[in-house]
Amino acid sequence: MATVFVTAEASEQIGSLPRPIRVRMLRLLNRLEAWPSVSGAKALRGDLAGRFRLRTGDYRLQFRIEDDLVVVERVGHRDGFYEE
Repeated sequence: MATVFVTAEASEQIGSLPRPIRVRMLRLLNRLEAWPSVSGAKALRGDLAGRFRLRTGDYRLQFRIEDDLVVVERVGHRDGFYEE
C-alpha cells in the first residue's frame, strides 16, 4: 500500500472539475493507494520521464513515485495536458 499525496495545485484542479468527473478522479486517487498494482498507469516520456498518468475519459491525472509515496501533480482535460 502506498500513501497518496495530492499537491495544492492538483487539489485545486480537482475541485474545479465538473462533479461527475471529480467523482471519477477521486476513484482514481483511491486506486493509487494500491501502487504498484494499478492497472492503466502509463509511464510518460520526454520531458515528463519519471512520471505516470492515469486517464478517465478525456481527463488525465499525472503523478510521480517517491519510495512509498504517490505524488499527484496535475489533473485536467487532455487538451494541452502534456504541454508545460
